[in-house]
Amino acid sequence: MHWLLSKIAGFKGLLHNEIGIDLGTANTLVYVQGKGVIINEPSVVAVNQKTGQVVAVGTEAHNMLGRTPAHIVAVKPLVDGVISDFEVTEEMIAYLLNKAERGVKKIFGPKVVVGVPSGITNVETRAVRDAVRSAGASEVYIVEEPMAAAIGLRLPVLEPVGSMIIDMGGGTTDIAVISLGGVVSSKNLRVAGDKLNSDISSYVRSEFKILIGEKTAENAKVSIGNLVMKGIGEECKVKGRDLVTGLPREVVITDSDVREAISFSIAAIIEACKEVLEATPPEILSDVMQRGIYFCGGGALIRGFADVLEEELKIPIHVATDPVATVARGCGIILENMGMYQEVLISEDNDLPPHQT
Repeated sequence: MHWLLSKIAGFKGLLHNEIGIDLGTANTLVYVQGKGVIINEPSVVAVNQKTGQVVAVGTEAHNMLGRTPAHIVAVKPLVDGVISDFEVTEEMIAYLLNKAERGVKKIFGPKVVVGVPSGITNVETRAVRDAVRSAGASEVYIVEEPMAAAIGLRLPVLEPVGSMIIDMGGGTTDIAVISLGGVVSSKNLRVAGDKLNSDISSYVRSEFKILIGEKTAENAKVSIGNLVMKGIGEECKVKGRDLVTGLPREVVITDSDVREAISFSIAAIIEACKEVLEATPPEILSDVMQRGIYFCGGGALIRGFADVLEEELKIPIHVATDPVATVARGCGIILENMGMYQEVLISEDNDLPPHQT
């Protein structure tokens, strides 16, 4: 019997590839069964407006941000974790699927599990499903990102044990408490990495009267962003356009400037965590206090953020080993154990998560 089951599984493997996608606002990651996370590219597509043709996708398109002529536009097709431009998203997913399947084409299109932010609407969920199908997938399954992240961290999501996840990406921050394969309490915040970049740009504009680009702000956040004050300050040179003279100018900003710039957004995330904890039943809350909170997504890489969360929430914070790839890894684990994790997927009938039906 075991031999027969392994033969059937092997035959299914010949039919289609199995791919997990973390469809993020800033970056899209692709997991291929048997290979792990093999693609991590910016969610950017460059389009030629004269011809309507896609010029570049991913890293190549991201390098064009702010550097294109008038007729070529570098577009971010996902805003706050949801699809804002269906056709461009479809092109981006098709490019990523083709890249993932290079050299291992199967009879049918790939079987795909996609991570989406918690709390997105039925229409937005259906748009993701349709875009992935149009890009060539034969089967599409949708899972909420905090659930995928918890599975990626190998947490006991199907057991009667409370686990709390903070998944801070580019467009959204998902905060969720999970138990018995469902979300007990959650909050989806449109404050994440992109908002911090915008905060830094606004701060530099108001304090130094210089207009800087999005990539410059992001570089400053990554290189000197630190939420814990230390004895020796870090500095970073930023170049931009002087708002008074209109000429290029360079200024030096410090880690304290970045800290001040993003302080309101960080406070909003901490407040949202407190609201989720307040809405959590006492028994599950005791599990969270004992086991700690798991922090993943690109936001977990901001230095000192975990320390600030721990101090404010009075609960231990565990930062994931590879925080950016956690959701993609979770999608991969779901693919490998589809029968076990069927209940955590958003059903196709009404595109509602199990805990909201």
